[in-house]
Amino acid sequence: MPGVGAVSYTLGGGVGLLARRCGFAVDRVRRAEVVTADGRLRVAEPGSEPELFWALRGGGGSFGVVTALEFGLVPLRRVFGCGLYFDLAECPDAVAAWARWTHSVPEETTSAVTLLVMPDVAGVPARLRGRHIAQVQICHAGPAEQGRRLVRKLEALTGTPAQSTLREMDYSESGAVFDEPDTPQGYRSQNLLLDSLEEGAIEELVARAGPGAPVMCVAGLRHLGGALARVPEGAGAVGHRGAAYLASVLSPVDSEGGGDGGAGDLHRRVLEPLTAQAMGRSLNFMFGPASAADVSACFAAADYRRLREAKAAYDPEDRIRANHPIPPAPRG
Repeated sequence: MPGVGAVSYTLGGGVGLLARRCGFAVDRVRRAEVVTADGRLRVAEPGSEPELFWALRGGGGSFGVVTALEFGLVPLRRVFGCGLYFDLAECPDAVAAWARWTHSVPEETTSAVTLLVMPDVAGVPARLRGRHIAQVQICHAGPAEQGRRLVRKLEALTGTPAQSTLREMDYSESGAVFDEPDTPQGYRSQNLLLDSLEEGAIEELVARAGPGAPVMCVAGLRHLGGALARVPEGAGAVGHRGAAYLASVLSPVDSEGGGDGGAGDLHRRVLEPLTAQAMGRSLNFMFGPASAADVSACFAAADYRRLREAKAAYDPEDRIRANHPIPPAPRG
């Protein structure tokens, strides 16, 4: 999305529209400039501050204030994609059908599905107002005709969408794929990285995040795998690369009132059917304060210990605090 902060997104790993083809955004980082807790400006790259360079690439913002990142770019001009909107009252199996479809798509296709109850207000297309919608988001980084054939296979499984915005577009327009609000808002969210998706769990997720939910929520599923699952030489601290899907649930909150208005309890209930397939969590999809247990679940145990040791080396007094805190390892 055009409005996402590049540094915070990247430090958490970065799962973008080209993720299955190109991997995590952080795998493209060549160098970082970082002000550490002692006030020093350090250059972190393979030949300089290698442990800091490793920790920054997926470990979050606990190690210093990143003032610059240098990336290796990917040449790409145009993509095929955008959104398919399914009324779940008419296409109740749309989400499970999308999950089956993901089993056979190429790495050039990155997709997700978002579940939300559309507000019944002006500005929302009349066909969608007040409806429980599954919005399938697609970005195909291959020939447009190949993308169209893949979408026809999806529609053969789901039925006809209530609305489609699919088209070939310049990559500069790709923010339209998720079509998220650009107005600032406070949120709370939680997520699980999954090794698979079971159809019964999908049905339960859809039901618990639907119109009967006590708090407004937006549930999502993202297809991972492809290049995300391959560990490049000299990789950073990103955890659970073998995950096949990511499930998340998000709710807006009153940023001035404090608390979460019951969102946390709802999020746990919505994600509960998926816990049997859970491998861990993702920093990038965890909005709001996170517990030490939540953060440690984002990494393999050995990598989490290594991150704590890096924190102790660069910020032993724990002066730099992040929403996803990694405490320094104890001295001695």
